[in-house]
Amino acid sequence: MKNCKHKEGVYVPDMGIDYPKDDPTVRLVKVKVQDSSKGRFRFDETYPYLDESFGYKFNRLLNAFVLGVLDAAFHRVCLGLKIEGRENLRKYKRELKGGAITVSNHVWREDAVMVFHAVRKYYHMHMPVFAKHLNNPGFYWMLRYMGGVPVPESLAGMRGFNAAFDKFHADGDWIHVFPEAVRWDYYTWLRPFHKGTFTMAYKYDVPVVPCVITFRERKGIFRLTGGKQMPLFTVRVLEPVFIDKSLPRKEAVKDLILRVRAEMKEGLGIMENPWPDIHED
Repeated sequence: MKNCKHKEGVYVPDMGIDYPKDDPTVRLVKVKVQDSSKGRFRFDETYPYLDESFGYKFNRLLNAFVLGVLDAAFHRVCLGLKIEGRENLRKYKRELKGGAITVSNHVWREDAVMVFHAVRKYYHMHMPVFAKHLNNPGFYWMLRYMGGVPVPESLAGMRGFNAAFDKFHADGDWIHVFPEAVRWDYYTWLRPFHKGTFTMAYKYDVPVVPCVITFRERKGIFRLTGGKQMPLFTVRVLEPVFIDKSLPRKEAVKDLILRVRAEMKEGLGIMENPWPDIHED
């Protein structure tokens, strides 16, 4: 990290976290999960990846209310959430009409919700999630009904998983993905991106909307609404990045990753980043 730096004025929280220096895929957040055989669902070909039932739709609407009203209020009051860059969504309204893929750095337990706030998508937003998290009682309802679709634990389940995202795209819905894959709380650099997110953007021929989550020092009235060391959050929506379809698929995906990362590095105020741009899957 010694040779890496941010632009002047970037706030870097000191939370006492010892971030790995040689492996960007280490899971720093341990989530208690049940074995699939003992959990509520089996994430194979029997799982309802595309659920059209009344119960699912009702819970989706209820979840949208919780996220859009109750959770939004918590984020504003306790986390000082600020949202910037929505003018980029208005500027490209026509290009985004058929759907998009949002990406962001993965730096807190509810950062996906913050992105949902930023793009004002709740009921029409979906995202792939680690399957075992849905067998955790504390995560299940929120993750599933905010649009979380578990990545199958068997090849047999991939057909249903892919069909679900095909339907979401056909409906013009949006998809959110964390291309870093794992979460490192309050981390201010960018870890390598996995290619799958951008391969999906190529497949559906939709723009990628990069978002960056940055931190601010807790000051003023916000000292009364949260812990002294807990930073305040800002989500910035950046300009959409479009696929260059004149390139062969492999080159187009790599080009897309590099252009998205360039925008995000700029948005995060990164001058020199400690990690490679692309994860060698």
